[in-house]
Amino acid sequence: MTTTGAHQDAAGANARGWWWWGRRRSAVLDVGLALVSALECGLEGIRFADTAVLPVPVGVVFGLLAGVVLLVRRRWPFAVVLVAIAITPAEMGYLMGLVGLYTLAASETPRRIIGALTGMSLVGTLIVTYVRMRQNVVADSGLDAARWYVPVVAVLMSLGLTAPPVLFGLYVGARRRLMESLRERADSLEQELSLLADRAEQRAEWARTEERTRIAREMHDVVAHRVSLMVVHAAALQAVALKDPPKAVKNAALVGDMGRQALTELREMLGVLRAGEQVAARQASDAVSADAPAAVPLAAVGAAAAAAAAAAAEDGPGMGDIEVLVGESRDTGMVVELTVQGESRTYAPEVEQTAYRVVQEALTNVLKHAAGAKVMVRLAHREGEVAMQVENGPSDGGARDVGLPSGGNGLLGMRERVTALGGVFVSGETDAGGFRVSAVLPHRRAA
Repeated sequence: MTTTGAHQDAAGANARGWWWWGRRRSAVLDVGLALVSALECGLEGIRFADTAVLPVPVGVVFGLLAGVVLLVRRRWPFAVVLVAIAITPAEMGYLMGLVGLYTLAASETPRRIIGALTGMSLVGTLIVTYVRMRQNVVADSGLDAARWYVPVVAVLMSLGLTAPPVLFGLYVGARRRLMESLRERADSLEQELSLLADRAEQRAEWARTEERTRIAREMHDVVAHRVSLMVVHAAALQAVALKDPPKAVKNAALVGDMGRQALTELREMLGVLRAGEQVAARQASDAVSADAPAAVPLAAVGAAAAAAAAAAAEDGPGMGDIEVLVGESRDTGMVVELTVQGESRTYAPEVEQTAYRVVQEALTNVLKHAAGAKVMVRLAHREGEVAMQVENGPSDGGARDVGLPSGGNGLLGMRERVTALGGVFVSGETDAGGFRVSAVLPHRRAA
């Protein structure tokens, strides 16, 4: 039974009128002990009445009233011990004394109070035992045996009536507190496990959200750039189809190449996603077959998402493809100038792909919003980082608008990519009326 269940049982018992007893058997036990104690004290009250020269009924009633006090031992154990000490001179209440000391030692009463009452009971029992034994020994044998026999027997009897119940009560109380602490610790561990499961589910949901965002960025970058170039070439093809057939044929070939490249990149992306789903399914099945906690399959989703992202970064384009990217933009009629500073070197796959996507999306934005503008693409290889900048001048008013739609997520996607690697991203209009996109990526991904 848990601690909460015990409290509920106790509350229900109190509601039914069980007073301070938490369970019915506890009440039955205390009533039985009180009846036995009252019977004992009542019988001993007869001898007390003879000794004190009192009527026998008075001694019996006194013993019965004193013995019934044991009924409240769980609520007021110190009161039971005090009554037992008070009736010790009358040589009654032995059961009450034993049970009262045990209950007092096992209760939550402070140790100093337990020690004081135990000492009082020990001293009272010692004095009464010493006096009665001395009187009996002298009356029976006529010898003065108080030098060693009476004190030794009195000490042993007083210790025997006091020490065992106190020690046993201390043991039971310590064991009870230990069990309560273990139950509380088990409850706290159960709560912690529940919190950990909730956090694992939140992390899995976060991983799924991150993966969906990454897929959206990849789809946007691939589709937006390739399709934008295809639209531009299709518009040029339409304009020169009748006037310049050779140029129309060239533009048609470029449109076909762009479409094939877009389909290739989409197939690669879908292949990586399917591979990630297979990894997640395999890890989930392994966890279920091993009877692992429910949090493991959720964590497998995050691991599969990370694996898919890493695979996509390794298989995707890199900085070496930026020159080809610039050439494709030039084929559409854009004036693009590429400048590279520093010694080119190999970077981490995610850095390579992010740099490529930033330049790609910036060129796509120029194609959408600043048709005919001159574009400057700068790459700078520095110590520990790589910087890129795409800047365009004002749009040529005479250039034909290709009518490409804009979802408004290009700059947001670039910023997310760069900041995810611990880099810096800045974008904004220039004084000359153009637009500038700048990004700095560290050589390695920040922890």
